[in-house]
Amino acid sequence: MKIAVLPGDGIGPEIIEQAMRVVDALRGAGLDIETEQASIGGAGYDQHGDPLPASTLELAKAADAVMLGAVGGRQYDALEREKRPEQGLLRIRKELGLFANLRPAIVYKELAHASSLKPELVNDLDVMILRELTGDIYFGQPRGQRKTDTGEREGFDTMKYSESEIFRIAHVAFGIARKRSRKLCSVDKANVLDTSILWREVVSDVAKEYSDVELTHMYVDNAAMQLVRAPKQFDVILTGNMFGDILSDEASMLTGSIGMLPSASFDAGNKGLYEPIHGSAPDIAGQNLANPLATILSMAMMMRYTFNLEEVARQIETAVSAVLGQGLRTPDIFEPGMRKVGTVEMGDAIVAAL
Repeated sequence: MKIAVLPGDGIGPEIIEQAMRVVDALRGAGLDIETEQASIGGAGYDQHGDPLPASTLELAKAADAVMLGAVGGRQYDALEREKRPEQGLLRIRKELGLFANLRPAIVYKELAHASSLKPELVNDLDVMILRELTGDIYFGQPRGQRKTDTGEREGFDTMKYSESEIFRIAHVAFGIARKRSRKLCSVDKANVLDTSILWREVVSDVAKEYSDVELTHMYVDNAAMQLVRAPKQFDVILTGNMFGDILSDEASMLTGSIGMLPSASFDAGNKGLYEPIHGSAPDIAGQNLANPLATILSMAMMMRYTFNLEEVARQIETAVSAVLGQGLRTPDIFEPGMRKVGTVEMGDAIVAAL
């Protein structure tokens, strides 16, 4: 297994270091894992004058999977747009053809009280949102601004999906559902939008190839409501780019801590880029305060979805649960009565639990 490791900026190197300790533990258990590091984001600009250096892209393309820390920092805000750290992330997604974005919303029972919802609504919550990443209104043409005949300005964007784009993301969704509880809810706005009518038709056609998966459909406004009313009714949610952008952020807040949430983005060959969703947090960088658990859980996702090592993924997730059960907390999830630990100490505990 060849993994390209891109620590990035801010707390990225710290949290990646702890994830690599998990990799070392897996190597010690007999897994054949090869890793190589490269720079991206602000670190890429500092070293090569480019947020996505050619050598980094070459490494990422040659690897089976990519583990990324985070990009961004205030010191880069004055750079021209093409040189900013975030452009490195956007470009690597495009260059690798990453069209399927997985955002799990997982609530560990030890942290259920931290959610804005009642604990009984979110205790042991485990929802996977699959967002199509390269189409929809964010990329549709034509788009822009213009003046009407009366001289008034108006803005316009085009919501558009092709049959093939829906087809490929639907197959990914059904494959993920098979790895979980075999329940898939496709979210659209087919009562209003022609794009969503096509979406629903294509997803329903693909469902015929997955008779072992239960497919339901839900309008996006109802889905947004149901996520805060009864979130545990969902297992896998499939939706387009714009709806997925909104629903995944809503679902992430059900967990009570952004520092616990991993993510993954896939290409057509199931190659994935894995990263925590919390960003570079430059205000706490280098202080041994960052929570490495989202990055370690991203490693678990990698084992499950790119390498098909379900048992290894479960071992990592079980280790995280065990450490939380011991009362260890980084500052972002700390509460009175628990034991506050730093980034390295949390990594020590995870490796010991493994």
